[in-house]
Amino acid sequence: MNPTAATATRTPRQGLSHVVGATEPPLSDLTIPAWLDATAARYADRAACVFREQGLRWTWPELRDGADRLAAALLKLGFGPGDRIGIWSPNRSEWVLAQYATARIGVVLVNVNPAYRLSELEYALNKVGCQGLIAAPAFKTSQYLQMLQTLAPELAQCEPGRLRAARLPQLRTVIRMGDERTPGMFNLAEVLGLADAAGVAEARRIGAGLSCFDAINVQFTSGTTGNPKGATLTHHNIVNNARDVARTMNLNPGDSLCIPVPLYHCFGMVMSSLACTVTGATMVFPGEGFDPVATLRAVHDERCTHLHGVPTMFIAELDAPGFADFDLKSLRGGIMAGAPCPIEVMKRVNTSLHMTEVTIAYGMTETSPVSFQSGVDDPLDKRVATVGRVMPHLEVKVVDAQGATVPVGQPGELCTRGYSVMLGYWDEPARTAEAVRDGWMHTGDLATLDAQGYCNIVGRVKDMLIRGGENVYPREVEEFLFRHPKIAQVQVFGVPDPKYGEEVCAWVVLKPGQQASEAEIRDFCRDQIAHYKVPRYVRFVGELPMTVTGKAQKFVMRAQMIEQLGLAETRTA
Repeated sequence: MNPTAATATRTPRQGLSHVVGATEPPLSDLTIPAWLDATAARYADRAACVFREQGLRWTWPELRDGADRLAAALLKLGFGPGDRIGIWSPNRSEWVLAQYATARIGVVLVNVNPAYRLSELEYALNKVGCQGLIAAPAFKTSQYLQMLQTLAPELAQCEPGRLRAARLPQLRTVIRMGDERTPGMFNLAEVLGLADAAGVAEARRIGAGLSCFDAINVQFTSGTTGNPKGATLTHHNIVNNARDVARTMNLNPGDSLCIPVPLYHCFGMVMSSLACTVTGATMVFPGEGFDPVATLRAVHDERCTHLHGVPTMFIAELDAPGFADFDLKSLRGGIMAGAPCPIEVMKRVNTSLHMTEVTIAYGMTETSPVSFQSGVDDPLDKRVATVGRVMPHLEVKVVDAQGATVPVGQPGELCTRGYSVMLGYWDEPARTAEAVRDGWMHTGDLATLDAQGYCNIVGRVKDMLIRGGENVYPREVEEFLFRHPKIAQVQVFGVPDPKYGEEVCAWVVLKPGQQASEAEIRDFCRDQIAHYKVPRYVRFVGELPMTVTGKAQKFVMRAQMIEQLGLAETRTA
């Protein structure tokens, strides 16, 4: 049983939407490498990771030793505490090595979305000042090394580790995965060869001196205005969130967690990888990217006890060819998160996937990420219709536009305070101050709390949409589309979609005398912004519906598109 499930502090007091999480067990002050060391010592003979596509299996000591070798090698290349190294890769063993190697020596790992294209990559690397980048050669249609060569043609003429690129002025070192050689880049295998016993000892010495309150990770989260923001997280943030997430979903030593969600995201890095590290459970990666059949086969072959995913992943698995041929009875729990969870899908996961302990989690990157999670012993109606109750050591309130806490059951903006709140947005003091006020992270999400403290997310204060678990911020897409020479005005918003939850729609006003097609607008986006941000629906209009003060009425546009396309709102938890 979840040890905090019956704690009364999670119930609102005095009829107001304000809850406080349990205070036991106490927060951990250990760093990520300290947790890895402890788990490797305690569960030395158990599997830490299984990378099925690469055919690799590591015990906990093997993961620790591999990460320490990479940490020692990075020291030899000149990296040290506080430096930033980007990781641009799908789910591979090298990603996990980089996660724990950088943590060992206090290097800040910068997660680069595998779907990023040229403009997004350039912005992310420069914003955080990445001195290094570890990159896969390619993934699906994304040719990573080619994009890097486009941004930094100087790679063709430089020695590895001595890059001086006009468009990426702080990037010095590119480390590529794979056996092929690329001018100006190190191969990861040769970098690992730089490690020696003295280097490993030095890496471990540095690790022992780190503070749990040091910044260790930057994850980009787009804003409703301007460019993506780099949420800066500490060991303390993500270690404790991983512990409580694992405890709430009843993940234990000897369990095995199937991880089809991407590592670059908090779901994969914190709620999956790190949750296993702090418990001794085994990480099972079905492949580099999500494939429903590969996921089911991994559960079948590895006898996984837990499975993570966004709702679209679970839908694809339930509807996969040959579903009945897989023995999935080893499953009992996991997490469905990242997007609104359709109630009927949740029920099918309970029965067809045997996940009677499946939980729903809610949070955001800026809160490390989980603030609410349902418990494995919560009533079914609460697990399918809410995102659970407040997590330990966190305080949450729902406020109105004036900042006053609203009564139970009344919607308002969800605000979170506690250990999980980020240090801030990297080099963005003004945007940090706007988001975090008096320690409260203002999420921008509209929520309600019931009398038992269960939370329901009912909308967004602004107009962010979630497509298949990926946050899409209309302003970011709008600003990109404004670069098109034919576009005079554009508004981007979400419309319901049965598969992805929401799809991206753009209303476009062209400049006088111009003509364009939907395909032309989508082609303009491809290879420049992530695929999930590219509008599925494009409508050309003569003018946009506006308020008397000149603000675009997206709710009017959305209602008209729903009617024109014959769409239906998706009932969600």
